Amino acid sequence: MAIFLTVAFLELALAGTSSQALWWDVLLGFAMQLGLGALLGMIGGYVIVTVANKVTLEGALYPIAILAAAICLFGFVGMVGGSGFLAVYAAGLVAGNSKMLGQLGLRRFMEGLTWMAQIAMFLTLGLFATPSQFLDVALPAIASAMALIFVCRPLAVWICLLPFGYKRNETAFVSWVGLRGAVSILLGIIPLAGGLPEGNLLFNVAYIVVLTSLLVQGWTIRPMARWLGLIVPKRIGPVERVGLELPGGAGHELIVYRVVKDSPVLRGERLPRWARPSLVVRNGRSMRFQYAGRLQEHDLVYMFVPPSYIHLLDKLFASPAELTQDDADFYGGFSLEPSKTMSALAQAYGLRTIPDDQKDVSIADYMKQKLGGGVEVGDRVGCGGLDLVVREVNQHGSVSEVGLVVDQPDAQAQIPLFLSGKDMWLWARQKISRRSVEAEPDD
Repeated sequence: MAIFLTVAFLELALAGTSSQALWWDVLLGFAMQLGLGALLGMIGGYVIVTVANKVTLEGALYPIAILAAAICLFGFVGMVGGSGFLAVYAAGLVAGNSKMLGQLGLRRFMEGLTWMAQIAMFLTLGLFATPSQFLDVALPAIASAMALIFVCRPLAVWICLLPFGYKRNETAFVSWVGLRGAVSILLGIIPLAGGLPEGNLLFNVAYIVVLTSLLVQGWTIRPMARWLGLIVPKRIGPVERVGLELPGGAGHELIVYRVVKDSPVLRGERLPRWARPSLVVRNGRSMRFQYAGRLQEHDLVYMFVPPSYIHLLDKLFASPAELTQDDADFYGGFSLEPSKTMSALAQAYGLRTIPDDQKDVSIADYMKQKLGGGVEVGDRVGCGGLDLVVREVNQHGSVSEVGLVVDQPDAQAQIPLFLSGKDMWLWARQKISRRSVEAEPDD
């Protein structure tokens, strides 16, 4: 959207006139760009996944072939009048959420390439910059950056997220994480490359805006998330492991764990039957797990497991987490059995806000319904003055451990802005009820 708007307004500025036909061309181009870009991008993503799973290539050529296919998709969609940027983005969404051969290595390659591309974009930004011209536009550019940071982006984010029920602190955090990277740089270069007479001025302004956003927002993301109470404390310590995806779509990965000090397996915790190690390397010598005896610190343990079970093994091979009182307050001081019914919870804590049709539902299913079907560690569900917190999620995506928070933690800051649609509805209903009571005549 940002790229299209920049290019559209650049063409309007270069045209020098503003007629009804010109605006009609812009609207038609908008529909063509987004429509063809999204449609052909999704089709292209499915084609890339299908071909990648059927064609056998050398391991090093596989990521290059996927990248070449994405570039061809970008060029083809642009040639027929669509948005190549949106097409590649849509294809990436489709391919990234599909099963592909060599997905682990491909993901690492693309992550490295992404960082390289962003570094190249920032280097290009520096090459185009003329610091001697910054003083002339410094104050207006910084004022524009402050307006974007504190007014424009928060307002736009609040309006966009209003129908989706986000909490105030969540909306505040999303509004604080502004654009500071390659997209902003690209948008600043487009007018300069398009030959706009004031393109250099716009580029200098964009440069200062990006730099200001990096300094103000980039360095304060973690403190902001902590102040808003949005950081989920880790329940396990660091894990030392390396994964290798097996060829042929076997559905398993070769995982190598290093046994660390004070980990559960070092203290004698038994490994599950589905995760029997195939090999143990100790002091440079390899041996079968049956003959290795009790695992020792610094041992390398090789095992073949499905990817969905890896997070369960992480708990066994992880070092102890450094839990604080704040972490305990976040997850709750009490643990609940997820299979218990909501009626049992209501009876134990005197809850009266649970609907009758949900009293026989398990706590795990109740939380999953309230969270829209997707459950993550740290998610909370309010329940009549109590908070149910997701402590653990099993390999099937269901809640396997629930924490209970009786008293809300005081550390979470409340933002007096960003009311959700539900908050505004409750506020309006209270106002109407209060006015109705005041309007009633006294007996």
